[in-house]
Amino acid sequence: MSDTYISMNPEMEINKIGFGFLRLPQVEDKEDKKICDWDKINKLVDRYFELGGKYIDTAYTYLDGQSEMAVKKCVVERKPRDSFILSEKLPGYLCKSYEDCEKYFQEELERCGVDYFDVFMLHWLNQKNYAIAEKNDEFRFLREKKEQGLAKRIGFSFHDSAELLDEILTKHPEIDVVLIQVNFLDWDSAGIESGKCYDIVMKHGKKVFVMEPVKGGSLASLPEEAEEYLRGVHPDWTPSDWALRFVQSLPGVELCLSGMNELSHIDANLKKFHPFNEQEKDALFHVRGIIESQTAVPCTGCRYCVSHCPMNIPIPDFFKMYNEKKRYPQDGWKIIPTYRQMTQTCGKASDCIECHSCEQHCPQHIPIAEKILRVKYSFERDLV
Repeated sequence: MSDTYISMNPEMEINKIGFGFLRLPQVEDKEDKKICDWDKINKLVDRYFELGGKYIDTAYTYLDGQSEMAVKKCVVERKPRDSFILSEKLPGYLCKSYEDCEKYFQEELERCGVDYFDVFMLHWLNQKNYAIAEKNDEFRFLREKKEQGLAKRIGFSFHDSAELLDEILTKHPEIDVVLIQVNFLDWDSAGIESGKCYDIVMKHGKKVFVMEPVKGGSLASLPEEAEEYLRGVHPDWTPSDWALRFVQSLPGVELCLSGMNELSHIDANLKKFHPFNEQEKDALFHVRGIIESQTAVPCTGCRYCVSHCPMNIPIPDFFKMYNEKKRYPQDGWKIIPTYRQMTQTCGKASDCIECHSCEQHCPQHIPIAEKILRVKYSFERDLV
């Protein structure tokens, strides 16, 4: 673990929270379809701005387009354009040609109700999607949008190895920002390589934007032993405080995206704080070992896998229950009936046909087919 991040001025108060429009509150309509809870989102947005927030992040595929609709209805139509910073992502992996980039870009402008983006990125670069981007000359498209003033800054979101990230940034020095997954649990992860990817972005002198600082909310509630240890250092800090402060204490991190769907999340996350010191760093990495020993599946609940499952299996929901059952085996009798009830309206773990489509869309690189079998053995052997 690099110690570079503790070089920040410990007396400086900071807050770098951006509002990620991926996990917005939703309700069911008359046809039992999930739609955004517009009134609640308005209240969240107003509170975020009231506390000094300015950065809104969305993408073409978030919530099947409802995320961009929320940007238009709850931000653009209610706030002056110069009062917020809007980030959008091009679904380059859906493009079949260079011309498709323009088609999606214009659609995104219309969906969001704006005539330019403050930050415009290629979405979800990995080995496969980077090859598509190169084939379609999508980096040239980014450069042209910046030259035209339609994108103030350009970049990409990334989910792959540090080696590939280095290759991309070496070939494309025109990039301004890189959005990567960083949190204390994934810092030394062999699959996510948070620390290594952070070091690569810093090496190339680019600004770091962070996603998943609380790992999809999973770091907001820690094993009892871990929480007790952290309370011994700071009795008034929540687990989320620890996770968010770690990320924002890293030099070069300009933005830390958080998916907030309750007013309490806004109030908690927008608190200013002082950068980490050595004692706090050591405490956090001590509890990482505790967490890793009690987490069976490192799922963040992004739900990218769900829309690609032909058997309608709610994979993240099952993994959440499985992790809970592994962490608190004595509560299995409570959790199993919840699983039984859920499978009345969706696919069971045993319905998995091992097509591996879910794995191709998992940013965490989880061997989902293998893990879902464990869910099956853990939950379904007890069902009659």
